[in-house]
Amino acid sequence: MPEDPGGQLAEGTAGPANERKRSRTGRNLPVAVAIGVLLGGLVLVTLFTVKATFLAYVGFFIAVGLWELRQALADRGINLPLIPLAAGCAAMFTLAYWYGAQPALAALAITALVLMAWRLPGGAQGYLRDMTASVFALAYVPMLGVFVPLMLSRPDGARRTLIFILLTVCSDIGGYFAGILAGRHPMAPGISPKKTWEGLGGSTVACLAAGAITLPWLLHAHVWQGLVLGAAAVAAATVGDLVESMIKRDLGIKDMGRVFPGHGGALDRMDSLVFFAPIAWLLLTVFVPHAR
Repeated sequence: MPEDPGGQLAEGTAGPANERKRSRTGRNLPVAVAIGVLLGGLVLVTLFTVKATFLAYVGFFIAVGLWELRQALADRGINLPLIPLAAGCAAMFTLAYWYGAQPALAALAITALVLMAWRLPGGAQGYLRDMTASVFALAYVPMLGVFVPLMLSRPDGARRTLIFILLTVCSDIGGYFAGILAGRHPMAPGISPKKTWEGLGGSTVACLAAGAITLPWLLHAHVWQGLVLGAAAVAAATVGDLVESMIKRDLGIKDMGRVFPGHGGALDRMDSLVFFAPIAWLLLTVFVPHAR
């Protein structure tokens, strides 16, 4: 999410005529909306036709995200081994969907071992630095993201996954519009100067409303459970945004990539999702233990 769209400071719109299509955050809003609709449409098609195709969709995002992280770290002289990371991620997701959490956990451990062995021929210089970055990358994307196939594998997994995605999107959209319309008070100026308390308020209202509606509607749960899930979505999405902003600030970059015009890179799209995935899986498992 380029420069944390969930809660931007309101600012003027003056500028050349050819820039007026851009939002007050500098984003080309029509293009961003079009890309967002396309990505959302692919989510619906893959979720509600052949569920396993959604894993391929997610896998594409994660592979691109890992590549973006590798490129960003390479500029700092840090070597991130993409092949074992991508292969380990594919194994974790496949095992999680077809066989459950324990085989996926074993794949996670084996991937960590392979990463440590993979770097050995490179010599001792920078070994610990590269391994620290590799294990961080493994934890940041595949380990957190593996809870998506765990949700999806349930008989009602398409609906669970849809709720998880909708709440995260509502956090972004609610924060974005509240921020550009009323954002005045920076929430974390040292990390993300454009993220505001007003934007957080918009995210909170949108997520609480979405949770209270979607959980009873799609999974026949209680409204209060939807409110709890919505509040968790706001908290996780906000922390995810701030963590990625901190990473980009440390690396001295604005976006992790430019794969999606108006949105940045794949990691910019996934930061909130991966942070919310384990929390959504846990709460949905507790609130709705059986398919309804």
